[in-house]
Amino acid sequence: MAIENMHIGGAAAFADDRLDVGIPVANALIDSGKPAALFYENLAERTLALAHRELRKDPLKGYTPDLAGFVSPVLRRCVENGVPVIGNFGAANPMGAAMRLHELAKELGVKGLRVAVVEGDDLRDVIRDVGTEQWGDEEPIDLSNTEILAANAYLGAEPIADALDLEPHIVVTGRVTDSALALGPLMQHFGWKAGDWDKMAAGVLVGHLLECGGQVTGGYFADPGFKDVLDLADLGFPIAEVEADGSFVITKPDGTGGVVNEQTVKEQILYELDDPSNYLTPDVILDISEVELQQVGPDRVRVSGVKGKPAPDTLKVTVSVDGGWLGEGEISYAGPNALARARLAAEILRQRVDLLHLDCDLRTDLIGTVSIHDGDSGELTRSYDGEPLEVRVRAAANANDKATAWTVAREVQALYCNGPAGGGGVRRNITERVKTGSVLVSRRDVMPRVSMVTEEDV
Repeated sequence: MAIENMHIGGAAAFADDRLDVGIPVANALIDSGKPAALFYENLAERTLALAHRELRKDPLKGYTPDLAGFVSPVLRRCVENGVPVIGNFGAANPMGAAMRLHELAKELGVKGLRVAVVEGDDLRDVIRDVGTEQWGDEEPIDLSNTEILAANAYLGAEPIADALDLEPHIVVTGRVTDSALALGPLMQHFGWKAGDWDKMAAGVLVGHLLECGGQVTGGYFADPGFKDVLDLADLGFPIAEVEADGSFVITKPDGTGGVVNEQTVKEQILYELDDPSNYLTPDVILDISEVELQQVGPDRVRVSGVKGKPAPDTLKVTVSVDGGWLGEGEISYAGPNALARARLAAEILRQRVDLLHLDCDLRTDLIGTVSIHDGDSGELTRSYDGEPLEVRVRAAANANDKATAWTVAREVQALYCNGPAGGGGVRRNITERVKTGSVLVSRRDVMPRVSMVTEEDV
């Protein structure tokens, strides 16, 4: 008997994504009547490091801050209709996220919630003791004399599939590959295993296409007059309709904005892809060199021809260490001769840093006068030959200590009375920074584990 196809929906691309877009995706999955799963991708490297900082301050925190905002709109319907929700919104504290989800279920009157938790990615306590290899050409981080904020291995899809075997309503993970959030439920549904390399690769490509949410449905694609996209304010997030042989169709919920065509799918396939024949993941090496696309209907693109190779022997680990402080300040100059006054303000800031003997790396930008294209750190923009009516000066300083960063930000505010005429609208801020790098470790040194948290455990 043929195994029924499965629908996978992606409802978030990062921790600050729209909170309401999961509703039409969840409704479409449920209304299809097909086996389905809904996933949320919330993590970036620095997002995870910041989550570890929150965990240090409060052992009950360290998960995605907007966890309730993402899950609340879809929880009841997904639980009632048997559509599991999968998310890496556990960040630095997957178990804490599970507890918060049970609190949320109680608040919403949802009974009997079952949350499976995937852990084992956090290697902070062992990273100095296991053998590590350099990641590509990246400059290695000195792990011996540096306080490690975070060290998280990219887990693959197998522990997610194992978690789904426990029949949870929600699966919470920490650091997994983005594609694993889609491949996991496909492995569990179709029974794909390591060795089914082409099918595993197809599942990775499903996840790769869905992981950035609205990008494959027209977001980050629109360019008016060249690539027009309708109704981006109501952008529909993607759904993959996957067959047992690994072929699939990318689409979106009916009645939502955006577009799915061969262009949007091609752009997302190539997103962050280095070697098209050897895209490394923990589950399989993806080869897209023979992938074929076919528009099979409005907002429906069929993808086939995915190839896979045996998975690598190592796993990537992202390590985050203290990156010092960033001090920022901005001030605006408007009216006649605004550009000259803004340039003078920026030069004064540089001179003040020298006079105060501040140990920092200072950059000044004149925002709105081709500052985006000025790649030389610390150089004032001089290529603009027009005369704008308004220019905003931005100063940013990397410093090893908080006091220096704050002094630079304060110097921007001091321009009110000590700089060119007509400055106003100052804002200033300091931010603790994180430096990240990657290493490789043997699979043998990473031990994923899965547990279930029920109402009785809270």
